[in-house]
Amino acid sequence: MVILIARVLLVLLFLIFGWDKLTGYADTVTLFTQMGVPQPSLATLVAIAAEVGGGLAILLGLFTRPVAALMAVYCVATALLGHHYWAMSGNERFLAEIGFFKNLSLTGGLLLLCVTGSGRIGVDARWRRR
Repeated sequence: MVILIARVLLVLLFLIFGWDKLTGYADTVTLFTQMGVPQPSLATLVAIAAEVGGGLAILLGLFTRPVAALMAVYCVATALLGHHYWAMSGNERFLAEIGFFKNLSLTGGLLLLCVTGSGRIGVDARWRRR
């Protein structure tokens, strides 16, 4: 039950902000353009797929280990692309630094899921029981 709760808490951020990106696609492309993210339209699609698709998969405990590994790589990439605090100053630097280390912390949780898997409650566990 603890791993289920951890999965739910871990993916809340992905699902909330992935849904925002999905429903505000054009705004996200504009934001990514302003941030200097390469290929902002494609990056927005990747972000939506990772955050909504990956978030739902982990929530359901579906292919938990490989999805968590991909999401960990995604988190490191977004930390480096979207939160380059070392090139900023003032409040902008502070907010970007929070975002950077938030992504690294999420990476830690996702790496733990790579080790533990979905736990007893999830699609993966159900498939193992068959």
